[in-house]
Amino acid sequence: MIHTLLLVALGGALGSSARALVGMALPFPWATLAVNVAGGLMMGWLFALLGAGTALGALLLTGVLGGFTTFSAFSLDTLRLVETGRMAQAGLYVLASVGLSLLACRAGLWIGRLA
Repeated sequence: MIHTLLLVALGGALGSSARALVGMALPFPWATLAVNVAGGLMMGWLFALLGAGTALGALLLTGVLGGFTTFSAFSLDTLRLVETGRMAQAGLYVLASVGLSLLACRAGLWIGRLA
């Protein structure tokens, strides 16, 4: 378990650094769009190659891509629901993820601006 956590931490450092570099290279909001699309592509490709539950998956999928973008995990989760025939659950997951995240962000902005 410690080994897996270290792999995730290492990958997270690499992914976050890569995201920062993209943010320095591209203007707002294109950097975010670029990492989300690239992260989705890489998440699908690597998951197809590695599957779940491997040390390399912990490093690359959870660590690197988790640090690079969490949108890639959202994309994979949604498509896994679709591929297993759970269309209603996938639709609800998309609506809840986007809607609740926007509401939570709005609440965070409101709370932060009270100070």
